[in-house]
Amino acid sequence: MNDLRRSSYHRSHGPGRLLAVLLALAVVLGLSAGTAAAGPDEGKKPPRPAVAVPYQAKDVNAAMQPGWNLGNTLDAIPDETSWGNPLTTRAHFAKIRSEGFRSVRIPVTWTDHQSATAPYAVDATWMKRVQQVVDFAVAEGLYVVLNVHHDSWQWIKKMSTEHDQVVARYNSLWTQIARQFRDAPRSVLFESINEPQFADASQEQITRFLHELNTSFHSIVRASGSRNGNRVLVLPSWNTSANQKPLDDLVTTIRALKDPHLIATVHYYSWYPFSVNIAGGTRYDETAQKDLETSFDRVRDTLLARGIPVYLGEFGLLSWPNHFHPESVERGEALKYFEHLGHKMRTLGITTALWDAFNLLNRETLKWRDPALFALIKSSWTTRSGSTSFDRVYLPKSGAVPARSLTLNRNGLKFRGLWHGSGKLVQGRDYTLSGDRLTLTAELLTRLAGDRGYGVNATVQARFSAGRPWTVEVVTTGRPVLTNTTGTTEAFAVPAQYRGDQLATMHATYADGSNAGPTDWTPYQEFNQAFSPDYPKSTIVLTPAFNTSLREGQTATLVFHFYSGATVTYQVTRTDSTVTGTVA
Repeated sequence: MNDLRRSSYHRSHGPGRLLAVLLALAVVLGLSAGTAAAGPDEGKKPPRPAVAVPYQAKDVNAAMQPGWNLGNTLDAIPDETSWGNPLTTRAHFAKIRSEGFRSVRIPVTWTDHQSATAPYAVDATWMKRVQQVVDFAVAEGLYVVLNVHHDSWQWIKKMSTEHDQVVARYNSLWTQIARQFRDAPRSVLFESINEPQFADASQEQITRFLHELNTSFHSIVRASGSRNGNRVLVLPSWNTSANQKPLDDLVTTIRALKDPHLIATVHYYSWYPFSVNIAGGTRYDETAQKDLETSFDRVRDTLLARGIPVYLGEFGLLSWPNHFHPESVERGEALKYFEHLGHKMRTLGITTALWDAFNLLNRETLKWRDPALFALIKSSWTTRSGSTSFDRVYLPKSGAVPARSLTLNRNGLKFRGLWHGSGKLVQGRDYTLSGDRLTLTAELLTRLAGDRGYGVNATVQARFSAGRPWTVEVVTTGRPVLTNTTGTTEAFAVPAQYRGDQLATMHATYADGSNAGPTDWTPYQEFNQAFSPDYPKSTIVLTPAFNTSLREGQTATLVFHFYSGATVTYQVTRTDSTVTGTVA
């Protein structure tokens, strides 16, 4: 993951920060004494891993499924705990192994631990720490993918203007890494560079630069001897993209190397508007689904069909889940994406490595922040799960409770019925089913809604013949109400009575029809970047980035869209640093 995701995921403070600082001090003191500080048994040489590594790259790749990323850790800038995660211990890898993972990708940023001038030496203490973390994973019987990570956008991207210096530094870095790990078991793989990118470069230069780096990496590792002679190496496409040109270029490089011990890697974070909730991408709709299908059909036809194994080195969503901010992607829609991706990768035989910056596994408690999400991801390794067209049904606050219908997404499974708690609901009385049209009766919803307080009144589960149950929330809502207010470009929040609803997106335009906001190519601004709901404080925050982008003296019309289907129109005007908001 490069700096595009870093802005969303990198944290410099938060729960456990004090613990991380204390652990960091402990490890520094331990290293200065000649032993890396860790658990009581972690200064010892790890036992030989219980992994019988296949010879062929395709078999190694298959044995690595599924994988997990130790994100925002050794790749953090400048140090391991700088982005809020604690120091890594062997217990982290024991947890991952116990959950069914067979491999771990360990991203490493070397920039602040390597001299920027010749001979580009890597700090010995940092190299020892990387070795220690790799050893922890190996000792737990995990395959390891070790790489050069955020260096890609820190200095490698300057290749078009500083070609010789970049190549010399890159070659020196891999010479040192290869030497350090030349005797590591073959369960340790090397990845040449994370998400390679080149600033101010033509397409021809991009192709040439990446080919040069990948082939140089290959030559250095192979020439370093010992187990590096046939260690499996992982080569990325440009920006680890699944677009056709980057894939074609990667095939050219792999064919030229004539080495059977190579794996190709790409990354995938879904259709961009859905991944960050921008441009109206509030649902995992046909457009988002097609993006996944066509991306990996290209991977199949370009790489897999030629016998080149593929490693999905990172996957997820760019801004979800992030438990320190309001949910930018609707939960049920995100679950559909993870389920779909797991199914597609399994049917194609692509090995996956889940990107986890901090937002999935709590590194301090060793518990999943969202157990249901992880359970669905884990289930997708072996089977499909069903869902419905949405994970909520909305009821009015007053008047008769109506029946509500949803569409079943069976995904090839048999629908087993609906449950409320431990009780199975009765078809014909509580719900009806016509084809894939599932209707919850007015009688059932009246019973579940109770006094119809705003918000979630009850939940029901749709269960299928395999996979995870699908939860549907029964929600009472009223039309949200906004209020006039005044603030500044640095602090502006619209008073909002949500009345049980949740904000989906914001459409912003001027009177002439042009788009308002920092994202000028779409009227639908980015969630949590231009606007953000604050449910506990009953406000909608317009960010400084949005406020300062407003044209002086020109009124912008905002339409707030809610997941119930309700919309509320509001207007804002900036005068110098003052922002005035009124209900339209």
